[in-house]
Amino acid sequence: LTERATAAAGQDSFWTWREVMYAFVGRFDPDQVEAIAAQLYVEMLKAGYTAVGEFHYLHKRPDGGFYDDPAEMSSRIVRAAGDAGIGLTLLPVLYARGGFGGQPPGAAQHRFVLDVAQCVRLIERLRALCGQDPQIRVGVAPHSLRAVTPEELSGVVAGLRGLDAAAPIHIHVAEQVKEVEDCLAWSGRRPVEWLLDHAPVDGHWCLVHATHMTPEETRRLAASGAVAGLCPTTEANLGDGIFPAQDYMRTGGAFGIGSDSHVSVSPVEELRWLEYGQRLIARRRNVLLPEARGNEAGSVGAALYRRALAGGAQALGRPVGRLVPGARADLVVLDPDCPTLIGKAEDALLDAFVFAGNANPVRDVMVGSAWVVRERRHRAEEAVFTRYCSALQRLLA
Repeated sequence: LTERATAAAGQDSFWTWREVMYAFVGRFDPDQVEAIAAQLYVEMLKAGYTAVGEFHYLHKRPDGGFYDDPAEMSSRIVRAAGDAGIGLTLLPVLYARGGFGGQPPGAAQHRFVLDVAQCVRLIERLRALCGQDPQIRVGVAPHSLRAVTPEELSGVVAGLRGLDAAAPIHIHVAEQVKEVEDCLAWSGRRPVEWLLDHAPVDGHWCLVHATHMTPEETRRLAASGAVAGLCPTTEANLGDGIFPAQDYMRTGGAFGIGSDSHVSVSPVEELRWLEYGQRLIARRRNVLLPEARGNEAGSVGAALYRRALAGGAQALGRPVGRLVPGARADLVVLDPDCPTLIGKAEDALLDAFVFAGNANPVRDVMVGSAWVVRERRHRAEEAVFTRYCSALQRLLA
C-alpha cells in the first residue's frame, strides 16, 4: 500500500507514509486486529523471534469512542499472542497530542487518544487480565515527545511505577529530522537531550529509533543504561536516517532490534542492515565489533547477535536470551543441513545466520519450554493463516 508514490516524484516521506497507514488502520475491527496480529506473530516465530514488544495504540472504535470494554483491542493482542505462543511484552501507548506543545490530535488519531488516567486504568485492567501468566509482561509506551506533554509523560510514568517498579517503558524519539527541528523550536533542546534532562531514564527504558543524535546525546544515552530500540529495515524503508551505532557501541550502549512496521520480520535482516549501514558510512567492513577480547572480537555477526539478545531481553523485561538456570526456556534451533551453515561451527554459524543469503535456517523454536515451531512448521499456522486471509479480504474489498 505504501510503495506507490503519493507525492511528487521523490517527495514521499515518513509523513506521507503515516497518512496511508492512518487511513488503513482506521478501518480495523477487533477481529481483524486479532487475526493480523496472530499471523504476524507466527511469522516472527518462524523467523527466530521468541518475544515481541507490542507498541499498541489502536485503542478505540473508528468514531473515537471506547468499546464496551476499554481493553477490547489490547485483549485481542493478548489472545493473538497466546494463539501463536509468542512471549508478549504489551506496551499500551499514551497518545494524547498531535504535536509538540500540546497541539490537539488530528481526526485520524482519535482512535489512539487516551489521557493519563485512562492509560493507567488500561494498564491496571491488562495486569488483572494477564494475571500471573509468565508469557506476558505489561509496561507502557508514551508515544513520543510530540504526542505527550511533559506533565503527561511524568504522570503516566508515575502511574506505571505505582504498579510495577521495573516495568518496561518505551518511547519513540528523534526518528525524523523534522521531529528534532520541531522539538528545538518548542523547547530549545533536541529530543534525546530533552528526555535525558527531564525524565527518569534508566535501564527499564527503551528509546526507539534515536536516529538523530549529537555525539553528546549518543554518549549520554549509552551512559543512562537505557536500550536503543533499533529497527533498521523500517528506518531504511521510511528514509529515516542511520543510527550512530559506531559511537554508541564504542561507549558501551545497549541495543535491541525490532520489526516495527513489519516490512521485514527477520531478526537477522535487521542485524545485517545495522552493520551494512555502518559499512556504507565508514567505507570499510566488519565495523560493529566490540573491543578485542578472545574469539568474539573476530566475529561481527556473533557479537551483534549476542548484544541484541541481551538488549532485547532488557528492553522487554524478560529473563531470556541466555542458557542459564532461572532463565526462561526460549530456544531457536538452526537446521544443520541448511546450505549456508554447512561446514560452520561456533561463531561462524552465527556469522552465516546473520550475513549469508536469504534462506531461513530456523528449524525449531521453543518459547517458555513449549515447542511452537517444529521442522519449520508452526503448530497453528493453517488456522491462523485462514483467519488472516479472511480479515485481509474484508479490509481490501
